[in-house]
Amino acid sequence: MQKEIVSGLLLPFLGTAAGSGCVFFMKQALSRSVQRALTGFAAGVMTAASIWSLIIPAMDMADSMGKLAFLPAAVGFWLGILFLLLLDSFIPHLHMNAEKAEGPESRLAKTTMMILAVTLHNIPEGMAVGIVYAGFVTGSADMTAGGALALALGIAIQNFPEGAIISMPLHGEGKSKAKAFAGGVLSGAVEPAGALLTILFASHLLPVMPYLLSFAAGAMIYVVVEELIPEMSEGEHSNIGVIMFSVGFTLMMTLDVALG
Repeated sequence: MQKEIVSGLLLPFLGTAAGSGCVFFMKQALSRSVQRALTGFAAGVMTAASIWSLIIPAMDMADSMGKLAFLPAAVGFWLGILFLLLLDSFIPHLHMNAEKAEGPESRLAKTTMMILAVTLHNIPEGMAVGIVYAGFVTGSADMTAGGALALALGIAIQNFPEGAIISMPLHGEGKSKAKAFAGGVLSGAVEPAGALLTILFASHLLPVMPYLLSFAAGAMIYVVVEELIPEMSEGEHSNIGVIMFSVGFTLMMTLDVALG
């Protein structure tokens, strides 16, 4: 079981690291249309993961509450939204293709704020993987090893293009390939760290597991709506973002049902 857990916790991080490695093999930055396609794909994966891997299990855990079974999921979801809203307001960061940074005024370098933006994006993903594996470890929410692996694998798949999306622009901003790669890897390091901490406190988290599952869902949906959807829709009209959103959504849904 320990090997399964370690592998699951590392999968999303390895996806980011592998994608960041593209900076060593690609000579040109990703085109805007490719970035929009990859962003749409990531948004689809995260949306489906929020529903099938987090919100539905949260409501299943609260089934004994009868008609109020939705309450823990609704409360946790809003706490996740507000948590990311708070981080978004207090941490200076720069979204891809944006000219003006968000959050408080800062003298941080542009590249540093780009890394912080992706790190903010990765926080809820690490939380989600950790919480799902915590549910598996404690035997709650009928969480299976396959279901936990499905979430980790889905996030790893969508982290691959994200790694490239961060490392390539960093290189374009003047960073060496090695430093651009390191920046991409660093942005994904928060995922296994957050997931591991959640696992360590799994037994203490059991009573509030429905809230935590939906908390992670709310945090991921915040990222999708606030960051990914605007990025996949910016510029000249194109359907590529919507199409790839649907591909990502279908893939994550299929993984969760097939492996869960």
